[in-house]
Amino acid sequence: MLASFFKNILNGFRFANPASYGLAGCLLFFTVGLGYFTEQSDTTQFFLLSIPFFATFLFVNLWETKPQEIWFFIGVGILLRLALLPSFPLLSDDLYRFIWDGHLLSAGISPFEHLPSYYAEAGYPISGLSEALYLELNSPNYYTIYPPVAQLTFIAGVLVSPESWWGAAIVMRLFLLFFEIGSIFLIVKLLEHFKYSAKNVYLYALNPLIIIEITGNLHFEGAMVFFLLLAFYILVKGKNYLLSAGAMSLAIASKLLPLLFLPFLIKRLGLLKSIAYFTVVGVITLLLFAPVMGTFFLENFGSSLDLYFRKFEFNASIYYLARWGGYQYIGWNMISTIGPALAGLTFSGIVIKMLFERGAQWKSLPHQMLFAICLYLLFTTTVHPWYLALPVVLCLFTRFRFPILWSGLIWLTYFNYSGEVYEEKLWAVTLEYVLVGLYAFWELFLMHGRKRMEY
Repeated sequence: MLASFFKNILNGFRFANPASYGLAGCLLFFTVGLGYFTEQSDTTQFFLLSIPFFATFLFVNLWETKPQEIWFFIGVGILLRLALLPSFPLLSDDLYRFIWDGHLLSAGISPFEHLPSYYAEAGYPISGLSEALYLELNSPNYYTIYPPVAQLTFIAGVLVSPESWWGAAIVMRLFLLFFEIGSIFLIVKLLEHFKYSAKNVYLYALNPLIIIEITGNLHFEGAMVFFLLLAFYILVKGKNYLLSAGAMSLAIASKLLPLLFLPFLIKRLGLLKSIAYFTVVGVITLLLFAPVMGTFFLENFGSSLDLYFRKFEFNASIYYLARWGGYQYIGWNMISTIGPALAGLTFSGIVIKMLFERGAQWKSLPHQMLFAICLYLLFTTTVHPWYLALPVVLCLFTRFRFPILWSGLIWLTYFNYSGEVYEEKLWAVTLEYVLVGLYAFWELFLMHGRKRMEY
């Protein structure tokens, strides 16, 4: 299948017209500009590149192409990612924690065991750890929160390139490139299976947010998306559901968010198969976590998750409204209460949605998963741009397109870095959620009674 996939891409380049090559050139220009020459604080340059990048992406989606040219743009999506291979992440500083964790693992030490400040106070006793690296960390006083699949790429990066941060970044990006190409392949196969338009793949393959934030800035939502799609593909093709459970375990071990989707499998698999499926997922997930686990793991990893819901704030929606209410009526920030409460509402909403779902089919599963992840993102206290990888990929298999608009508007958060000191611009957050909310409302309610597009 893979040989046929790449053969079709090569044929697409043979048949593409000059205008399509021109659009591809524009996409490449913006990708290189953002990936190589734009830092987090370069706000004006960032938007001078990102706005036309997103506009070109939308135009390509409306561009009338011959069937064989679809493969051309699929190939362009892969080439845009390959173009970023030698780049160094400029829009995110998470790489430094990846390298820190990788050096600990290479020394046989679990990164979940101690805070980075512990090693700083001890004089950096581990090879690869240094004051220069420590000063680049954005959370030296918090335990790591990255699951095993991500950690495996971290150790691979520092083992191949122990002395060069840039070299380690390239190694990690190679893994993400593999996952991203695999995701594009699986999207094509799933669209074909469910008889959706093949052009839907553009919405992920050419999406500026996905290209820059996952491949460019090294965020491991790319691994999670790949393994989640693989688990879904195995299920819908009627193959070994326990093999699907293994892929789901790897998705969870990349990021924990796929746990939100497990309730929707119960009605589709049936009770007995669900028990077997969840058992396999649990066992394999525990095995994947085993190399970094110890008596300290549950306490330290759990404390990081607890802090995530009780302390971190970024680009939230409903939480910010609740926070404002707390200030008005109580007089202080009630995040330690509001955060966990909203997490509880997310879980309750997913369970209720699962219980009242009728006619559960595999084709409707992405719709339920999209509901779950959007509910989570609306109720959580922190929504970084790369968190939208899941809504973007899931919406390809539904009639909804508001996650695509959201993937463009969420870049408004880069206005936060425009000053000498970081400051969250609430006007940007408000604009983002108002526009996305209005479009989602239109898609959800006002499109009823009208002839819908066939996606």
